Amino acid sequence: MAEFTMELNDEQKEVRDWLHGFAADVIRPAAAEWDEREETPWPVIQEAAKVGIYSLDFYAQQYFDATGLGIPMAMEELFWGDAGIALSIVGTGLAAVGVLANGTEEQIGTWIPQMYGDVHDVKVAAFCSSEPDAGSDVASMRTRAVYDEATDEWVINGTKTWATNGGIANVHVVVASVDPELGSKGHASFIVPPGTPGLAQGQKFKKHGIRASHTAEVILDDVRVPGSCLLGGKEKLDERLARARERAAKGGERVKNAAMATFEASRPAVGAMAVGTARAAYEVALDYAKTREQFGRPIIDNQGVAFQLADMRTQIDAARLLVWRASWMAVNGKPFTAAEGSMSKLFASETAKKVTAQAVQILGGNGYTREYPVERMHRDSAIYTIFEGTSEIQRLVIARTLSGMPLR
Repeated sequence: MAEFTMELNDEQKEVRDWLHGFAADVIRPAAAEWDEREETPWPVIQEAAKVGIYSLDFYAQQYFDATGLGIPMAMEELFWGDAGIALSIVGTGLAAVGVLANGTEEQIGTWIPQMYGDVHDVKVAAFCSSEPDAGSDVASMRTRAVYDEATDEWVINGTKTWATNGGIANVHVVVASVDPELGSKGHASFIVPPGTPGLAQGQKFKKHGIRASHTAEVILDDVRVPGSCLLGGKEKLDERLARARERAAKGGERVKNAAMATFEASRPAVGAMAVGTARAAYEVALDYAKTREQFGRPIIDNQGVAFQLADMRTQIDAARLLVWRASWMAVNGKPFTAAEGSMSKLFASETAKKVTAQAVQILGGNGYTREYPVERMHRDSAIYTIFEGTSEIQRLVIARTLSGMPLR
């Protein structure tokens, strides 16, 4: 087990500086264009693939970093560049985490490489959990997967929404109910291979922020996938469902479901994304405050501005420490006994919204225009308190964990 440390080692620093350079030289110059176009920035993803950032190897190296700091460090630097483009680069990772959290070794080896493609033929993947009537309330999920024993296939029907890369993905990971009576405990995750009949893109959303990231509905109409596409396998699923039924009969003891396993693993990473956006806005505001003069002196000489900057930096550093702690705990098998993963996501996402708003205020009228990037950063920051569990849900998770109440 790696000791917890707040100091990156030499190798991590080298990777951080490499990512920072890519974010500064490739992502940032393209950010405004792709935000306006509201399209997937395929050329930027291609460049990331060429240098090895968009690849299974890079993701695996960071994911299996013994200190736990590889993923949050990478997320912070990429999202410092631009949240929308960065999400297009890392969005496949959520689907990959879904397979890593629930799949067999064979499934991991088969499907994750297909999610990324290669430098000559870049692919993306999508994780499909939320539904029009089941966002935070995962127990209300209506997408059904029914096993056809005669053909050893699962038949999936339903509609997913808010899916990053939904409909344009090569591989979709879909969470569906296999036993509605068990609520969220009756969920399972399935791979939908490329070209599977019955899967189609629905509405593509025009969003307030992260507009370079493709977000859409995914329609599943009698989608048939082989039994081997059930993540973890049917024997494991049957055992888990039997335990859930037994525990439900005894009073409803808590059981982890497939979607929650994915979100638990990814929440600190989302916190790191928020830290990156907050840091970017803070740096713009700091530079502006040191050079912008009013009444014959830089505005940073005014306590009203200086104190805001002091608070912004303090909150960013505190958010990063919470993210690093949760990431270290996760990779070293430490249980989140106080919902530390949700804590990190909650604090970092709220920090990003607050810091970006303060950055707009410090820049005044300039901050409200698209001539300066803080306007875009402020729009982008809103998503962190919404996706992968709203701030309200994070508080509920933390409170229930502290009290010992079951998570539903």
